[in-house]
Amino acid sequence: MTNPPSDDAAPPGPDTSDTATLERLVGSWLTVPDVAERLGVPLSAVRRMLEDRELLAARVGERRVISVPEQFLDERVLRHLRGTFTVLADGGMDDEELLRWLFTPDSTLPTQGTPVDALAAGFKTEVRRRAMEQAF
Repeated sequence: MTNPPSDDAAPPGPDTSDTATLERLVGSWLTVPDVAERLGVPLSAVRRMLEDRELLAARVGERRVISVPEQFLDERVLRHLRGTFTVLADGGMDDEELLRWLFTPDSTLPTQGTPVDALAAGFKTEVRRRAMEQAF
């Protein structure tokens, strides 16, 4: 006769340590309603941007709310994100890997910081070149 499993033996939930690391790496996140407010567009437009991969989001925070890295936005969506997402995804990266790559510091870029910093500074070609090297 076996004993029923105790609460201590319950199977672990999904591993959120990787997500927590991603949250810290990115730093500042905006919920979908916050993105809509920042851009001055309806929620449906932000959802469409996510579906069309003009923006990427991840489930973050204690409540696992769908959120977008704040650095992807200025007055509008950061230029050149979509093409960079495509290059990395075509190389086999999933969204979480893609976000990690974009927010990991890279000392070889022409600007100090991360690939997303370089995109914001106008170094699309350099970022995409590294994206292709990384992805393939």
